[in-house]
Amino acid sequence: MDISTLKQLGLTEKGAHVYMKLLQKGPSSVRQLSGAAGINRGSTYDVLKQLQQLELVDYYKKDSKQHFVAASPRRLMDLHQTKQAQFQQIASTLEASLPELEALHHNGGAGPVARYVGAKELHTILEDVLATCAAHDEQSYRIYSVEGLRKQLYTQFPTFSDVRIAKGISVKAIAIGKGGKLRGLDERKWLAADAAPKVDVPTYIIMYPGKTAYISLDDHNEPMGVVIDNAGVYATQRYIFDALWKTL
Repeated sequence: MDISTLKQLGLTEKGAHVYMKLLQKGPSSVRQLSGAAGINRGSTYDVLKQLQQLELVDYYKKDSKQHFVAASPRRLMDLHQTKQAQFQQIASTLEASLPELEALHHNGGAGPVARYVGAKELHTILEDVLATCAAHDEQSYRIYSVEGLRKQLYTQFPTFSDVRIAKGISVKAIAIGKGGKLRGLDERKWLAADAAPKVDVPTYIIMYPGKTAYISLDDHNEPMGVVIDNAGVYATQRYIFDALWKTL
């Protein structure tokens, strides 16, 4: 058998040689394997450990010495199936990441970079808000807080406000709809009822240094987010927010 096939399953060249020798010779000591494969004993020990991790080699003691034996060649098929499953997972991950990668590709360092965030990863937006603000001179952010999304947004990060306060990060919030309370290092204003009509798909907007995050509900009523990493978009949204803030 061509050892290149074994190497494609994850074996090193030395590992492939040692496994083939074990298949041919049967149970063998390290000294016997070292001589048969033409590898020094230290390297033979390392190779055997790797083969054990792949479950291609087992051992037993005889006369106080370790003797190694090759696993059934059918184990190679198990490795092949594992590799297939891993590549399928990689393919799925790449497919899901293509929109983000395409945005980076077409960005060219000049335009906005948009990053999609699914329902299970919403906490990454909140983590990015804290990390970005903590590293910035301003150490503050602004939000349009929407009644229908507050609970869903913070479910994955219930201690967000505590961490924010501990880091000394302040926030200004314009609330659309009822609810919301002050926790510390925060200011909140509300839009008048007639200025904030109920909308079918409310959107929660977070403006933090250089970035703007939009969190809304999809067709299945699941929250999803888009983060735009662009200083110009952020500056425009911040200007509009501050102008509105002064009128409330």
